Amino acid sequence: MTTVKIINQSKHPLPKYETALSAGMDLRANLSEKIVLKPLERALIPTGLFIELPANCEAQIRPRSGLAFKKGVTVLNSPGTIDADYRGEIGVLLVNLSNQEFAVEDGERVAQMVISEFKQISWEEAGELQSTDRGAGGFGHTGVN
Repeated sequence: MTTVKIINQSKHPLPKYETALSAGMDLRANLSEKIVLKPLERALIPTGLFIELPANCEAQIRPRSGLAFKKGVTVLNSPGTIDADYRGEIGVLLVNLSNQEFAVEDGERVAQMVISEFKQISWEEAGELQSTDRGAGGFGHTGVN
């Protein structure tokens, strides 16, 4: 298990895995007063959390499926990426895609955070690429059943 340094300036407990096999930890809104999102409105929701990731990791901010399904509220830049060298507060860019107002209350679980390892690459310019059965087939190329 990887250890990540965290500063918690919120009024809420640290994010945690809700089940033994969860990939993400819920992030909570850290608000002095509620934020009301009108239909198609967006807002950056503070969490009060600051993290120091290892050099080979990123934090991905993803929507909570229940909030998206039940309320039509999701993370606008999903998944949002927090790079290992970022030291600012984690914010969640929420958007209300429903036709109803949605009030974000203090302590509300607004997103989930997944920590992932990644590899950086270097480019090798080439004149051609190795062929595959799929080739250049793009969106919908494999069909819809």
